[in-house]
Amino acid sequence: MENNKLRWIYLGILSLVWGSSFILMKKALIGLTPIQVGSLRIIITTIFLLLIGYKSIFKIKKRHWYYLTLNAFLGTFFPVFLFSFAIEKIDSSIASILNSLTPLNTLIFGAIVFKFGFSRKQIIGVIIGLIGTIMLIIKGAELNPNQNYFYAILILIASVGYAFNVNILKKYLHDLNVLSLTVGNFILIVFPALIVLWYTRFFETFKVTPEHTTSILYIVVLSIFGTALAKIMFNRLVQIASPLFSSSVTYIIPIIAVTWGVLDGEKITLLQVASGGIILLGVYLANKTK
Repeated sequence: MENNKLRWIYLGILSLVWGSSFILMKKALIGLTPIQVGSLRIIITTIFLLLIGYKSIFKIKKRHWYYLTLNAFLGTFFPVFLFSFAIEKIDSSIASILNSLTPLNTLIFGAIVFKFGFSRKQIIGVIIGLIGTIMLIIKGAELNPNQNYFYAILILIASVGYAFNVNILKKYLHDLNVLSLTVGNFILIVFPALIVLWYTRFFETFKVTPEHTTSILYIVVLSIFGTALAKIMFNRLVQIASPLFSSSVTYIIPIIAVTWGVLDGEKITLLQVASGGIILLGVYLANKTK
């Protein structure tokens, strides 16, 4: 299948999978702490990837490891923990909408750090997206006074990490096959994740209760589908499409995530939906012109 059609198929599948990841994180946090959720997600994903593609490690060349390390920590390790802490404090649907800033950050840091070009219309898109973000956070804090919207900043930081991830992949790791890229990414962060998990005393305090068992089940599903297989697919998408097109998967993610959130009893107002629409308008304008 030609790349032009294939990239749209990847975009649709990733939107569905990652749109469902927010509610899976929320459910996993019922029986586990944010640090445990983040660590276990990385560890389980690494085990699965090694089972299906350990031989691909040997295809990674020496010159790749530096950028793989940057990519692993900025695009996976830190965002995994940032999202876990944020979703513990704010609605998963709001977190998904804030994640829509990833394409805007891809544009900003692609231009500043990686010297990719941008247009006047794209700058306008960035400004519109930021206005929508501010509206969303302010309204969310009013609607849910029991939630700490300071944690929304963690989502914004994670979106910057994702922006670096996409640009690094496109500029420095485009010649590495997707399985090698994904497996290499996770073997670099699995030991830090194990250390972090050990410091939470998880291995000493974990008990086999229905609550803990259910949380682990959610983490396994999230790790295999929402992280391992999705990462392989996303890395391939970056190789056959532009950085902005790849990051525009966040166009559709909020639709899926908000639907799950509402079904789970989360509150969302028309003004919040409008704020999300403003963010997506900004993303659209930033992505429209190359």
